[in-house]
Amino acid sequence: MTIDWEALRQAATVAKKNAYAPYSGFAVGAAILASGNIFTGCNVENAAYPVGICAERVALGAAVAAGCSAIEAVVVVADSPITPCGMCRQALAEFNPEVPITMVSEQLEAQATLGQLLPDPFGLNS
Repeated sequence: MTIDWEALRQAATVAKKNAYAPYSGFAVGAAILASGNIFTGCNVENAAYPVGICAERVALGAAVAAGCSAIEAVVVVADSPITPCGMCRQALAEFNPEVPITMVSEQLEAQATLGQLLPDPFGLNS
């Protein structure tokens, strides 16, 4: 299967513009390719920290709600380089512990597999 990384980058960049980040000022967008479809998400903060949700889990929730659980690729876009947080890594691992992830900022683009970022996910190897 060929992954259209540019389409995922563009979708994540658009999603980032919709982020609700009045407390941190740090907007994040994510795009997930699942079952051949692109699902997007942005971070949504809340004054009652930590009930906000990361962009990656918003996109994952959209994919699952649409009945798509075959996670094939992830792109995360932010103003500075970031990797998915621990909660997002674990959530993604439930669906594909080796999913390829591209992390994009103005300064950097990096790629890794989820297995490189989370080599021993909870519950999957125990």
